[in-house]
Amino acid sequence: MDYRTIGKTGIKVSSLCFGTMSFGGNADAETSRAMFNRCREAGINFFDCANVYNKGESEEILGWCIADSRDDLVLTTKVNGKMGPGVNDRGLSRRHIMREVENSLKRLNTDRIEFYFVHAFDPDTPIEETLRAMDDLQRQGKILYPGVSNWAAWQIATSLGISYRESLARFECIQPMYNLVKRQAEVEILPLAVAEQMGVITYSPLGGGLLTGKYAGGQKPAQGRLVEQKNYEKRYGDKTYFETADRFTQYAEEQGHHPASLAVAWAMAHPAVTAPIIGARNLEQLEPSLAALDIDMTPEWRNEISGLSTAPPPATDRTEEV
Repeated sequence: MDYRTIGKTGIKVSSLCFGTMSFGGNADAETSRAMFNRCREAGINFFDCANVYNKGESEEILGWCIADSRDDLVLTTKVNGKMGPGVNDRGLSRRHIMREVENSLKRLNTDRIEFYFVHAFDPDTPIEETLRAMDDLQRQGKILYPGVSNWAAWQIATSLGISYRESLARFECIQPMYNLVKRQAEVEILPLAVAEQMGVITYSPLGGGLLTGKYAGGQKPAQGRLVEQKNYEKRYGDKTYFETADRFTQYAEEQGHHPASLAVAWAMAHPAVTAPIIGARNLEQLEPSLAALDIDMTPEWRNEISGLSTAPPPATDRTEEV
């Protein structure tokens, strides 16, 4: 296992992070524990969670799994999503953040969270209020660093300026969606992370299962996020994504690799990426993603695979003079 430093924090994490969204949902407690143990066996010390995953049960199961190895691990969880029926039971207000960090700490059965992510942008709360709440949590030792997920690059850049101006704890890690069919992060988010020396842990390297080969040739499996969850069906509904997935699946087979292994290795090899987040419902699904660790992805090979999909437009239209 290769271990990489997250930005400027000095914290070293495995080059794969395991996402626990399936814990308490598609994976019961025993299956979750088996996957956790397999990840630890592979050298993974980095585990990602969120308070909204299965209404807190994912955090509870993760807390049970880490009980005898907490100090060897780096944990993340997130805040913003709706956690109750009240009008204030969501968002990035000081009230919600301060309440939810205590709930997450309790469910995880830990005294601190290494990286506490804001899970999405909250247009109703000034960025300054959110950052000051995060700064207070860091000073209290309840979180070690703030992180940010699903914000646009301009929103992240604005927050960095505020943090610098007000001497507040800044976001030290970014968590964007990134895979072969969803490459928007390449335009501004990943360059921003490099410029500001921020860690990057990308999610959905398999495109919700699209890049695993099980949808190749128009197949529609009985199980899978793209057939079971409307948000994933909408997210990956463009027919060009399926065309890219078909080309990629054929390419992976020609190279002698499982498509899932190659998809994770491609994401892991981007110079700005600290660790892609892998996930699974069971041990059988987990193994191909872990096999990405055995793939030596050169820059030339990565560029060849990138050519199977459409690169996103550049951040500026003035490219003719570059």
